[in-house]
Amino acid sequence: MSELPKTFDPASIESRWYAHWEASGQFRPDRPNAEPWTIVNPPPNVTGSLHIGHALDNTLQDILTRHARLKGKDALWVVGTDHAGIATQMVVERQMGAMTPPQKRTDLSREDFIAKVWAWKEESGGEITQQLRRLGCSMDWANERFTMDEGFSKAVLKVFVDLHKQGLLYRDKRLVNWDPGLGTAISDLEVETREIKGSFWHLRYPLADGSGFIEVATTRPETMLADMAVAVNASDARYTALIGKQVKLPITGRLIPIIADDHADPELGSGAVKITPGHDFNDFEVGKRAGMAAGAMLNMLDAKARVVQVSDGLIPADLVGLTTAEARKAVVAQLKAEGFLIAHVDKDGVEHDAEPRTIQTPYGDRSGVVIEPWLTDQWYVDAKTLAQPAIEAVRVGAIDIVPKTWEKTFFNWMENIQPWCVSRQLWWGHQIPAWFGPDGTPYVAETEAEAQALAGAGVTLVRDPDVLDTWFSSALWPFATMGWPEESDPTLGGRYPNDVLISGFDILFFWNARMMMQGLHFMKDVPFRTLYLHGLVRAADGAKMSKSKGNVVNPLGLIDQYGADALRFFMAAMESQGRDIKMDEKRVEGYRNFATKLWNAARFAQANGIVASTTLEAPRAQLAVNKWIIAETIATVQTVDLALADYRFDGGANAIYQFAWSRFCDWYLELIKPQMVGDERGQIDDESKAVAGWVLDQILVLLHPFMPFITEELWHAMGAREHDLIVAQWPMADARSLDPEASKEVDWLIRLVQEIRTARNELNVPPGARLPLHVRDANAATLARLERQAPALARLARVTHAEGEATGGAAQVVVDEATFVLPLEGVIDLDSERTRLTKAIAAAEKERDALSGRLGNASFVERAKPEAVEKAKADHADKAAEAARLQAALGRLG
Repeated sequence: MSELPKTFDPASIESRWYAHWEASGQFRPDRPNAEPWTIVNPPPNVTGSLHIGHALDNTLQDILTRHARLKGKDALWVVGTDHAGIATQMVVERQMGAMTPPQKRTDLSREDFIAKVWAWKEESGGEITQQLRRLGCSMDWANERFTMDEGFSKAVLKVFVDLHKQGLLYRDKRLVNWDPGLGTAISDLEVETREIKGSFWHLRYPLADGSGFIEVATTRPETMLADMAVAVNASDARYTALIGKQVKLPITGRLIPIIADDHADPELGSGAVKITPGHDFNDFEVGKRAGMAAGAMLNMLDAKARVVQVSDGLIPADLVGLTTAEARKAVVAQLKAEGFLIAHVDKDGVEHDAEPRTIQTPYGDRSGVVIEPWLTDQWYVDAKTLAQPAIEAVRVGAIDIVPKTWEKTFFNWMENIQPWCVSRQLWWGHQIPAWFGPDGTPYVAETEAEAQALAGAGVTLVRDPDVLDTWFSSALWPFATMGWPEESDPTLGGRYPNDVLISGFDILFFWNARMMMQGLHFMKDVPFRTLYLHGLVRAADGAKMSKSKGNVVNPLGLIDQYGADALRFFMAAMESQGRDIKMDEKRVEGYRNFATKLWNAARFAQANGIVASTTLEAPRAQLAVNKWIIAETIATVQTVDLALADYRFDGGANAIYQFAWSRFCDWYLELIKPQMVGDERGQIDDESKAVAGWVLDQILVLLHPFMPFITEELWHAMGAREHDLIVAQWPMADARSLDPEASKEVDWLIRLVQEIRTARNELNVPPGARLPLHVRDANAATLARLERQAPALARLARVTHAEGEATGGAAQVVVDEATFVLPLEGVIDLDSERTRLTKAIAAAEKERDALSGRLGNASFVERAKPEAVEKAKADHADKAAEAARLQAALGRLG
């Protein structure tokens, strides 16, 4: 047994233990006959760095993985990284741009550029995998995967080809989120909505027959160059007679129909809406309902978001080639000059071209440019068909979504799901396995030879240059990482379905739902039995973290300062189902202090001959205090088991915290601490040594999934072990060891000591003063307990049981049926103490009442900042509690 240093230093043990676990294969111990347990890690971007959301997500996964391993299961935590098409291509292009002379991607062939990306990946990619190690993640690094490794890529190509053969994947012309900066379609998750101070223009469109005008409004007046209709609601009496008539657009002179559609709301604005199906998602749907084919919809922008001529040739030549901003300015000027712009009149009667508005504007999260809805040919998955089995799986409970509150959101999205655009205009990624013939016909196959066979000999083929959306490949993660499609076993060796998936709610649709769809379609079973969705980690004030706000917290900095164990425990203790977490560095510090408390408890054990237990079962005990702590241990095991089974991470963490800190460290070790005999400290009895060693072992095992580093260090510090803690056995909740009477007695002792300590503290009794303790109305059981626990009361409460009635001024405490009296004559100045307490009560009540008055003032509650109101409420509660406590103290003096 090695003696522990006086000071707990997380940094000194974390790297040492992680390197040991990984090198010795402890993350995948050889358990051929054990029950398989599997979880897959959401693959982080190969370009990524550990952020606070990763810290939460991976901590929760590691808790479950370590717990399953301790339960004796063959626990597998699949790890890997995502090739991150856009992000990775940007990184490499940025590096090329910084070269001397600068290089562009297009200076190289596609093959040479991809080779350069692979070289970057080998040299610099995967930094996050080292950071996950610092967090303590017990992943199967020996079998690390990558979404573009050879085996995974084969699975991706097979899925694409099979879906196409089955009619579930096709090419279509639809609107996409187009990033003009990157020159590619992007997913909704890659769109960042910003509030921009913009304008709302009101336009007057003349009726073609010259009988009048119809008014519309827009935040993007330049799009009127591609308007194809004006929509009104059929129930709107103002426009009933106009439905079917035509409008002659200003500037272009295009004749467009007035159509009826429920998209037009009679209660909003004029009730008439300009319809630009080629540049607005809602308008696209309106156009389809009106019978407009996607191929006939007007597209007025190119891939760089510059104005191009449309198919009817009606856009004036001087507008072609302008950016959207330039076109907007020119269109507004011309509309105004021709009398088609309706002025906005402000509250002072001043006219303006437009009404000022704050507009929710989409930006590319990486390019930083405005995203344009753009009509283009892309590859789509028939998500509606694939969604049906996934919806049914959740309805019948084959997949359990935790918390249940997310089911409503899931069903709503899945039941209204749109075709999934899976193509991206990039070079880095899985190139789409489709080859086009001279007439544009696509031939989809896993290899070019197979595509040529489909097209026929002599037909010239050109491969589609686009790549697949990274979400398409990552949707296969639960089974393509397990050897599919080569592995013929439908359970993939007992690994499919996975047991659970931990994920942020923000990727419920982008990843979780798509895994359900692909897994059910190709594996004929759900990808995971349980889907646990956690919240976001927010700033201390509840705001969402963002670089622009400067409130991002670096988890590696917290690990440097407080240790990985403290950060992990914070994440678990604060993870309450259905709620976001507010970052609180003081709490992280508090959990580092918890680790220090446990460290010092182990040092106390070493100093008093308490060593590692040699038994899984609780030692036999005769002393009430030992029976009590064994019962408390068993109750804690049961609580943690239930909490983890229900994914109540906070419940499990807090149960261990309260037991280890309060029950074991604060009470049990104090109760068994040897008394001083003269100048010598006595010895702890052998029974208590055995029980204390056993209980400390149970704490280390229970705490290990949450705080793996310190627990492994203390496990070995307590004595020789046959194995590391990471592969130890989870405690047994053996009810045979319970002794209810012993537990009641020690609980009674603790309550009595707490009451006496509180009274002494509130009445300013000198800490060293020993007081007689008189008792009234005690039954025989209480008197017997007093006799048995006299040594503990003398040591912990500094009182000695005295016979007879107390005389003079005294403090009184009540525990159960008995009243305990502490004579205070000559110990404190009773009159002065009464005066002090009376003044303190008056001051506390005055502050309490002032705060109550402020909170009762509707003006304050409505106008003050929310944090100011919350502080006032907290202060009021504190002062009310203080007044009540002081009143109780005064009452004790009689």
